[in-house]
Amino acid sequence: MKNIIAGLVALLLLVTFSSCGSSADPQFRVSNQITDKANIQIQTSGGNTININGVDAGQTTAYQSVAEGNTDVTVGIQNQSATPTTSFYAYKDNKYTIVIIDGNPPTLRVDQ
Repeated sequence: MKNIIAGLVALLLLVTFSSCGSSADPQFRVSNQITDKANIQIQTSGGNTININGVDAGQTTAYQSVAEGNTDVTVGIQNQSATPTTSFYAYKDNKYTIVIIDGNPPTLRVDQ
């Protein structure tokens, strides 16, 4: 009888602890590694759009949260006609850095 009660208590604790866990929304930031200012547009699969304007050369922005799902990134660069783009899937509990890489034309890289 004691074994049954101990087993039930252990099972109850296991269920309680597993239901308390929560997943955090994905987060991203932008690192501008080119010599010109950049304007970044992030569009999520939920239809939300985040605009980050005037990211100076060498600057890294603070993290921002987005919903889990497909994420499209478009960058407009001051004094350049190039508009690099990339897409990635943002998973819960992950942080991403969108890196604007200097080149001809500039490119984007997503670090996790």
